[in-house]
Amino acid sequence: MPYESTGDLPKSVRGVLPPHAQDIYKEAFNNAYEQYEDSKKRRDDADREETAHKVAWDAVKNKYKKGSDKKWHEK
Repeated sequence: MPYESTGDLPKSVRGVLPPHAQDIYKEAFNNAYEQYEDSKKRRDDADREETAHKVAWDAVKNKYKKGSDKKWHEK
């Protein structure tokens, strides 16, 4: 299910990512959720939502990295 706002993201995302990274996550998730509606477009047996979460985390990791302090920081 697509997210309307960052406040709708799972606590596991909101609790660890800074606001800008949450925006990236939300947009990437929503785009992937739409893009991978057809199971034939997915690489593995993951369902649509699981695939969208993987894509969203990858998008965040393009701009952010987890520091030694266990917090996410812009690269």
